[in-house]
Amino acid sequence: MSTEPVDIDVQAAMKLLDDGAVLLDVREDDEWDAGHAPAALHIRLSEVPDRFSSLPSDRPIVCVCRAGGRSARAAAFLAQQDFATFNIEGGMNAWALAGEAVITDGGAPGNVI
Repeated sequence: MSTEPVDIDVQAAMKLLDDGAVLLDVREDDEWDAGHAPAALHIRLSEVPDRFSSLPSDRPIVCVCRAGGRSARAAAFLAQQDFATFNIEGGMNAWALAGEAVITDGGAPGNVI
């Protein structure tokens, strides 16, 4: 497997997610609480090295943060652990601008902060 993650746009991410990929949000708790993608898993970037073994290794992992920098680091780390990884360019900012859902844990409309 490649040790380099692939940067993708929101449309390509949606295709991967529709095909069974996992969306991993690596933002901080306050960012997650304000709003996140409905199907995302949340593991803060600082916790990825300790918790990556809880991710399914047989499915691609699409990483996201607010703008794409932290998720690029998470995707690079996961790629080194033999995961097929992708990074959403522009992060949750691009996700929201593309019109994709952003919700709170309670299901109410959320915000990207």
